[in-house]
Amino acid sequence: MIQNLSKIEDQITESSAWEKTREFLNLHLDISDKISISIFDILVVITAIFVTTIILRLALKAFTRHLPREDKGRFNVVYGYFRWLIYLVILLITLDSVGVDITAIFAASAALLIGIGLALQTLFQDIISGVFILIDQSVHVGDIIEINGKVGRVEEIKLRTTRAVTIDNKVLIIPNHLYLENSLYNWTQNGTTTRESISVGVAYGSDVRLVKKLLIQAASTHPEILSSPEPLVVFTDFGESSLDFKLVITLNDSFKAMFPKSDIRFEIDKLFRENNISIPFPQRDIHIKQ
Repeated sequence: MIQNLSKIEDQITESSAWEKTREFLNLHLDISDKISISIFDILVVITAIFVTTIILRLALKAFTRHLPREDKGRFNVVYGYFRWLIYLVILLITLDSVGVDITAIFAASAALLIGIGLALQTLFQDIISGVFILIDQSVHVGDIIEINGKVGRVEEIKLRTTRAVTIDNKVLIIPNHLYLENSLYNWTQNGTTTRESISVGVAYGSDVRLVKKLLIQAASTHPEILSSPEPLVVFTDFGESSLDFKLVITLNDSFKAMFPKSDIRFEIDKLFRENNISIPFPQRDIHIKQ
């Protein structure tokens, strides 16, 4: 009998403690006339933020696992910005799911968020493009790139812009969102060596075999032209005023290709003069009928 009474008292005590706990969890904090939140809601929000933090950390490790240390630092900066944005979204979704009326919050902040979004639209595009560059490793420091007809050697990749230097030693600042809107040519992604060409036309009646020999001779004597693959000559067309040829060469540094190509043109002109091969200019024969 005494044991039964003791069990009943324990059950009453446990029930009383549970009731007190429920009453405590159901305590509401009135933030405004339309917004009220309970202690239980706060615990749910804290749990959601904790789980989100773990997921974000795992995602960060997965994205930055193969990135160089320098790029990891830049990515962490972007991660810091977007982490708070994700926290805000999770917070609002969680509050809505537990029954908190967040319509007033959206109504109060809608105009402000729209204004900020429009003002920072291009900035976000640049940052997102910078993240894509860091993740897919499409551009590295030292690469020679061409975009919108401009060529430069990449010196620095930032979250918003890429800094490159042109052959004229001018600094080229490229907003990263241009990578999404335009075709990007990476001259050196497959290696530092690139193929360049020099076009030249000779007069009709010229010895084409001799022309080919002289073009290869002009390229082979230049110290910056690689011997493997060796220079080659392509007979491209029978033009209106000339026989058209293309001399194809391989360079180790295409960024300064204009200088060896200029030297080769000087040499071609010299060899053609020595061998009586003329480079014609456009001509028209006019016949006047009486």
